[in-house]
Amino acid sequence: MMIDVSLARPEEILAMRELYRKEMNCQIIRDSWYGRGWTDSYLLRLDGRVVGYSLVGGVRANPKDAIIEFYVLPIYRGFALPQFRQLAAISQAKTIEAQTNDILLTLMLYDCASKIESDTVLFHDAFTTDLAVPGVTFRRITESDKESVFPHKVEPEGEWMIEVGREVAATGGILFHYNVPYADIYMEVAEPFRGRGYGSYLIQELKRTCYEMGKVPAARCNASNTASRATLQKAGLLPCARLLTGALTV
Repeated sequence: MMIDVSLARPEEILAMRELYRKEMNCQIIRDSWYGRGWTDSYLLRLDGRVVGYSLVGGVRANPKDAIIEFYVLPIYRGFALPQFRQLAAISQAKTIEAQTNDILLTLMLYDCASKIESDTVLFHDAFTTDLAVPGVTFRRITESDKESVFPHKVEPEGEWMIEVGREVAATGGILFHYNVPYADIYMEVAEPFRGRGYGSYLIQELKRTCYEMGKVPAARCNASNTASRATLQKAGLLPCARLLTGALTV
C-alpha cells in the first residue's frame, strides 16, 4: 500500500478526532493543545484513502515537534507502524508524549523512541468516600478571603477552600480545559495543616462539586510526590495511567 502523510487544516481532522476521543474514554491530558493552536494537523492516507490523523505540537511558542495524538482506524492498524515512521519523517518531530491508556501511541513510543521517561501519574475517580473532619468548612473563596490565603509553592490558588477556625488550611480548584466531560482537580495544603486529613477531605468535596456541575473528576500528580499521591488515593482517586515521553529514533 502507498502511505501518504500530509499537513491538513485543523478542521479536516475533526471527524477522526472525535473517534479518537470516544475510544480513549478518559481524560486526555494534552487535549487543549488543539484548540489553543499549539499543534499542526496531519492526515494519514493509504492508497489515497484517509485512514487516520496525527497532532504534532509544542506549548505556546515552542517548536511543534512533539507527537501527542496518533489515531488510525482500527481496520488499518496493521499498517500503523510504517505510517507512524512516515509521520515522524514528514513532521520532523523529535519527541513523543503518550499517556499509557492511549494504547496505540504507547506502542509507537516503544517501537520508535529511546530515553523513555515518566514523571506524571494520572488518576481517575474509582470510588466514593465519606471522609469527615470535625471543625472544618468547605466553601468558595471570597474576595475578602484572598488576603489571608497562604503563599502557594506548587499549585495556583483555587476557587475553593477548607477553613479551620478562621484560618485557610487548604485551597483547591477545578480545571475545565480537558475533553468533555472530564475536569482536573488540584489543591494545596498550608504547611501547618498537613498530615491531618484536610487535603483528602478537600479532594472529596471537589469531586462532589465536579459531579454537581455535570463533570467527571480526574487528577494528575508528580510521580515522586508520595504525599500527594496518598492524598488523592484516600479520596477515591486511583492511578489509571502514566504520562510517558521519549526521544524519537526513526
